[in-house]
Amino acid sequence: MTSTRPRVAFLVNGPPGGALAPRAAAFAERLGGRFEISTTFRERGGRQGIGDFLATLSALRPAATYVIDMAYAGVLAAARWRRSSGAAYAIDTGDAIFALARSAGLRGPLGLAATWALEEFGLRDANAIVVRGTYHRELLSQRGVDATVVQDGVEAGRFASREVPHLRASLAPAGELTVGLLGNTVWSTRLGIGYGWELVEIMRELKGEAVRGIMIGSGTAIPILKERAASYGVSEQLTFIPHIPYDTIADYLSAIDICLSTQTNDVPGNVRTTGKLPLYLAAGRYILASDVGEAARVLPQSMRVRYDGTVDRAYPSRVAARVRELLSDRKALDVSEGMSAIARARFDYDVLAPRVGSVLDELIAASRAS
Repeated sequence: MTSTRPRVAFLVNGPPGGALAPRAAAFAERLGGRFEISTTFRERGGRQGIGDFLATLSALRPAATYVIDMAYAGVLAAARWRRSSGAAYAIDTGDAIFALARSAGLRGPLGLAATWALEEFGLRDANAIVVRGTYHRELLSQRGVDATVVQDGVEAGRFASREVPHLRASLAPAGELTVGLLGNTVWSTRLGIGYGWELVEIMRELKGEAVRGIMIGSGTAIPILKERAASYGVSEQLTFIPHIPYDTIADYLSAIDICLSTQTNDVPGNVRTTGKLPLYLAAGRYILASDVGEAARVLPQSMRVRYDGTVDRAYPSRVAARVRELLSDRKALDVSEGMSAIARARFDYDVLAPRVGSVLDELIAASRAS
């Protein structure tokens, strides 16, 4: 029997097991009753990735295309498909990609120029733009670009607060207060930092105290962070855990008393929600976050810490001072109910999916009108 639901193609600029996969799966599951959604992941780079996506679009012949993350393969394939078929497309982006690349210094002049060109093309060519941070929408509005905010999300019930005593005991055998974060990391030589740099600096401030740092993730910054921890003499107070399966994240978060969510106080940091913040909230963790981006809008003042500019070398000291306060008053860490309520109200996919559904309705209407 032929489906009467409009056909939609999700093009995910990442691998099936990557960070974008849960977002794509959550929206496809919740919107499957209204749309016939097919999800395709990018498994090859360059022209091959574009060709793979175009082959998928040609086979599916969708009425609309939803590109998750602003990267060449998905954007150029969707743009080309619209020109040949009339199918409108949206780009769902979590970063101001040119500002991020320029700040981190991870690309040369040609790479920066290409990133700028891609972002400018995508913002102007797509039929709809979805962003994951409120400030990003405001920033684009100043340039005359309309955007819909659909934050990074979480299945709140799946990541609800829990106790895993044996895991907790293995990570903090002496009952230490645990401070940690989750996420892969790339070292920026230009900035002299990488995701997790602040955790090592915080542990330097808390050397010898009953506090243990936990970093979950992989990447080029890990060896540098380990070397720096050794030079500070805090290696014994830090535990580095490689990449873990998505299904085990909630268990590991249960062993972290204080989760860190640090963003720089510039355009790349302010446009973000980050996928980690909703996870920390859903898990009912106490959070110490830079007073930046979506965290500045949803967290209580007691959990927000001033961060100045792109690299704030004084920030770890401010966070360490907050950690000491919590070390002496652990009852303050009992915030599970409040944090989970924020996750359910603001970041649960059940709340976010209808916004994506509205975007898809607009795309399909535009396709039919073309």
